[in-house]
Amino acid sequence: MSTTPHGTDTGTDTPRTDAGTDSPVSGRTSARLPWGPAAATGIGSMPGEDAREAARTVTGTLESLPFLPELPARGPGADMTGRTAGLLVELYAHLEPSGWRLGDRPGRDTRRSRSWLREDLDALEEFTQGFQGALKVSAVGPWTLAATLERRNGQAVLGDTGARRDLAASLTEGLLAHLADVRRRVPGAQPVLQLDEPSLTAVLRGRVPTASGYRTHAAVDRAVVEGTLRELVSAVRVPVVVHSCAPEPPFALLRRAGVTGVAFDAALLTQREDETIGEAVEGGTALFAGAVPGVAPASGALSDPAGSVSGVRSLWRRLGLAPALLTESVVVTPACGLAGASPAYASAALAHCVRAARSLADNPE
Repeated sequence: MSTTPHGTDTGTDTPRTDAGTDSPVSGRTSARLPWGPAAATGIGSMPGEDAREAARTVTGTLESLPFLPELPARGPGADMTGRTAGLLVELYAHLEPSGWRLGDRPGRDTRRSRSWLREDLDALEEFTQGFQGALKVSAVGPWTLAATLERRNGQAVLGDTGARRDLAASLTEGLLAHLADVRRRVPGAQPVLQLDEPSLTAVLRGRVPTASGYRTHAAVDRAVVEGTLRELVSAVRVPVVVHSCAPEPPFALLRRAGVTGVAFDAALLTQREDETIGEAVEGGTALFAGAVPGVAPASGALSDPAGSVSGVRSLWRRLGLAPALLTESVVVTPACGLAGASPAYASAALAHCVRAARSLADNPE
């Protein structure tokens, strides 16, 4: 940052030598990414209902990669799904007892969602005067959104091929408008888009339940999932990070889809993912390692910063990757969003991520 702000894959996919070569943001990590080495950031959600306080905390703590905070405690429309539903173009959603459902026209739920987002952007704009650098914004990705949003009959969009295509196209158009608004409000920002895909592994494995709960939707073909993500990544033309806090994120699929980074809960990784993670890093994919707990530990205290990223160092040694690549390829984050934490802990966790990232730079081995 030039100016400090004020105030689930099994590893069996066959690697493709052309992976990501068409993406405007693919390639070796350090040469193409808008954030520098030893970076830290948050996932997206923050506790409380005060947009200005959340923006002040984020911009005051995270110099290399601040983000637009989300405040789900404010209620419907500020939650992950409702916030993204408000971005859709020519598709509208309203809240039913069962969840968010597509409707014919915008209603109060759509208006409330858009109002919350404007409030968040106003607060971010206030605390990023003169800002230059990478700035992360988040939205639910097309597959989790399809698994979460209901059609008019109460069934998930995921079960209708045509509805899925329409939803992905609407989301892409809405994200383009959102990114343009961010650039207008923060002219020095280089936007980074995070797609939250906690249901991606369930979509691939046929584990998304139907409305009755007695059956599950059929697994979606991996090539279809990959193609939809690749089209969105190509269309938005900014670095895209896919976040999944579920076990076994599909690293190989996401790498082929051209994403710039994959965000994950580091505690859920197993050695089964080592090969695909190594291929991703060698292909230029950044790893957003969720190494800091999203809520205060039972002991009440975080470990020392170096201890928080000891698992990342162990992974690097197992992969046999050059230590110098570690701080270029890894961004340190909380394990997931911080909405369930206290404001004091959320602030401390972000500061801890910064110190942990610096410890990787000081001692990559």
